[in-house]
Amino acid sequence: MIDPFGRTITYLRLSVTDRCDLRCTYCMPERMTFLPRADLLSLKELDRLASAFVRLGVRKLRLTGGEPLVRRDILWLVERLSRHLRSNALDELTLTTNGSRLEQLAQPLAALGVKRINVSLDSLDAATYARITRGGDLAKAIRGIDAAQAAGIAIKINAVALRHDNLDTLIDLAEWTHRRDAELSVIEVMPMGTVEADRLDQYVPLTEVRARFAERWTLTDLVRSTGGPARYVRTDEGGTIGFITPLTHNFCGGCNRVRLTCTGQLHLCLGRDADADLRAPLRACGDDRLVDAAIMAAIERKPERHAFDYGSAAPAVARHMSRTGG
Repeated sequence: MIDPFGRTITYLRLSVTDRCDLRCTYCMPERMTFLPRADLLSLKELDRLASAFVRLGVRKLRLTGGEPLVRRDILWLVERLSRHLRSNALDELTLTTNGSRLEQLAQPLAALGVKRINVSLDSLDAATYARITRGGDLAKAIRGIDAAQAAGIAIKINAVALRHDNLDTLIDLAEWTHRRDAELSVIEVMPMGTVEADRLDQYVPLTEVRARFAERWTLTDLVRSTGGPARYVRTDEGGTIGFITPLTHNFCGGCNRVRLTCTGQLHLCLGRDADADLRAPLRACGDDRLVDAAIMAAIERKPERHAFDYGSAAPAVARHMSRTGG
């Protein structure tokens, strides 16, 4: 799959649910309205669509949400998708989670071939974590990280930089992460969906965060051709930090990914409204001819770049992050 700008699409982020057991202030409103359950694709349908992408050239598949581990029978879907690892059609099957259910599910996920997991963790202070997540239990998230590492799963911590919540403690978070032989990625808050918080007030350019890190460590830029948005550095103490900068440093030129929602909408760019309906062709016939054709037609419309910008009070896109999984 090659888009109009010559980028080969090899990475699918599959949102299995828009629901989450947390309500992070930068992600969604406190009284979030989730999709009716009847609108969600079945796990068999999600497997069929994901498998179509693998057949068309996707090599990396990430399960997202919302919170993917709240989806009932999620291990069944992971088991089904893991057949593509065994056949070598897929290089990696991974997921992003808030960690709240990892304590129970890390071992079975590892047994099914999940070797790497991203965990969203914005603060190591229990009160701050609870405030950002609106009630989340930091101890539970850390127990989940412990369980994943005990199961042999590599962990990367994702932290959204928030000026009034965690900016002054990101160095502590990086040190804690590196003591665990894990990586940290810091992310600029993105203008997606309407939330009660003022995102412009929350926003921190990562140039400022990097400058703070540079006061603590000597940073060496790393060259990683992952096709992902992060730009990585290594500290003089051996830790690795990634910077994901949708606002201050556009990273669209190497984009290799698309996002599929739990309702069968294919989003071609996180920061654009360009999408395609795959549910209709999926349900129109028993084989995948229509699905394959719809996917290929959609890839031909992938935008060149996102539209994230804090020059307007309105979000860049109306949908919340939980609909597409980041």
